[in-house]
Amino acid sequence: QVQLVESGGGLVQAGGSLRLSCAASGRPFSSYAIGWFRQGPGQEREFVAYNSWTWRGGNTDYADSVKGRFTVSRDNAKNTVYLQMNSLKPEDTAVYYCAARTYGSGSYYSRNEYPYWGQGAQVTVSS
Repeated sequence: QVQLVESGGGLVQAGGSLRLSCAASGRPFSSYAIGWFRQGPGQEREFVAYNSWTWRGGNTDYADSVKGRFTVSRDNAKNTVYLQMNSLKPEDTAVYYCAARTYGSGSYYSRNEYPYWGQGAQVTVSS
């Protein structure tokens, strides 16, 4: 198993930046793909980004709504994945979750494929 702890949320004005961290403990961090999801008020939890890393290399992809503004990076030595969020908009306001899954079949874009979740971090963007 892996345990995930998020940090870095907060309140920011539109156009500003925040960086979320997702620190993992448990099994070797490199064994997991990490997904980022968010849930706005009254909305379903939606895909934001994912990052995978194997000895063959890594893959990262983003939801269209954040592409070009958000960047995922991974530091396996620190067992931490980061979500850098730039040019934030009020519609980015949500609770952000990191999640982990092992590699294999299933979509990296579906929240149902991730068995391990962080506690969530509130991001509020004011206009």
